[in-house]
Amino acid sequence: MIKLLLFLIIIPATLLFGRENPFFPVNSLEEIPLTTNKTEKIEPLERATIVLPSTSRIINEVTVKYTNLDGSIGTRKIKLHNSIDWHLPLFISQNYGTAPELKRKKSDNSVSKQQFKKIAELPFIKFYVDAKELKIVTQDKLLRNFLLVKPHRIVCDFKRDTNFGTYTKNVPKPFLFKKIRMGTHDGYYRVVIKLDGYYQYKLKETSSGYIFILQ
Repeated sequence: MIKLLLFLIIIPATLLFGRENPFFPVNSLEEIPLTTNKTEKIEPLERATIVLPSTSRIINEVTVKYTNLDGSIGTRKIKLHNSIDWHLPLFISQNYGTAPELKRKKSDNSVSKQQFKKIAELPFIKFYVDAKELKIVTQDKLLRNFLLVKPHRIVCDFKRDTNFGTYTKNVPKPFLFKKIRMGTHDGYYRVVIKLDGYYQYKLKETSSGYIFILQ
């Protein structure tokens, strides 16, 4: 009878505290943000307005609620203490007004035209940036590409038997791509592209190479 009681107590406890996969590590060394499976197209923020009631006289705080890469919700607040005129709306906007290199220049017919700028090169590979895009011009085959964190960076391996030591090029502000680092391995060379924050990216193959588009 006692053995039966112990069996009935131990089994539920085991089910309650047991891990689904005991071979999966509890803590990983690098926490890579998970991304959602949503394919919803979100229009970029240009300008939004807030109209306050006629009784308002002082603005005390502004709170921004945002969605992270992993789908979680966060908030940021800024404390203020300024007088306001309720007749005038408040604006929230985002643009590249202080970063000319990140702007999209338009032609006379208002069609967006890309203005890529060269940031690094070796005899067999060249790198160009424009806003959120990195264009790699090369005839070498891209073997693999993936994203790493701490710091956030894109890693690319290209097929080529070569030996050029280590190549490093810092990219000046305000570009989102901060540094290009390259090194050789057996049968291929590795390109590490350091970013200025957390991003997803899309890869597009072109006749002259590849384009990485940050999202």
